[in-house]
Amino acid sequence: KKIPDVDLMNQAASKLLNVSDFKSFCKVGRDNKTTICNVSFAQWTKVRDSLYVFEISADRFLRNMVRAVVGTLLEVGEHKITVSDFEAVINEHNRDKAGESVEPHGLYLSQIVYPYFDKNRTIHPFVFEF
Repeated sequence: KKIPDVDLMNQAASKLLNVSDFKSFCKVGRDNKTTICNVSFAQWTKVRDSLYVFEISADRFLRNMVRAVVGTLLEVGEHKITVSDFEAVINEHNRDKAGESVEPHGLYLSQIVYPYFDKNRTIHPFVFEF
């Protein structure tokens, strides 16, 4: 299996830091009062050989958001879409334009931080073996 272009995926992931509306990545038909989130960190890191971790930190997450973001980032890494296409997906505010959601295995919430008590970031890693 070919390893996706992690550098490109990180270029695309960095675009998430400048986004406030994540409607393109939330489950359709949900009763969200708002789709506004503030992502403060999003990055792929190589653990070893073909094992990679995707970490994302935000003030909140929408249902299915991280799985949809990862699925769309994988499309960038597989050269199915460009980084510019990824930005266009974000700006469309249309879930149908984003990639498929990845399976939830490997997804876990590692920390919750309440800003009043702790200023550290919250990291939510996804582990992938390509």
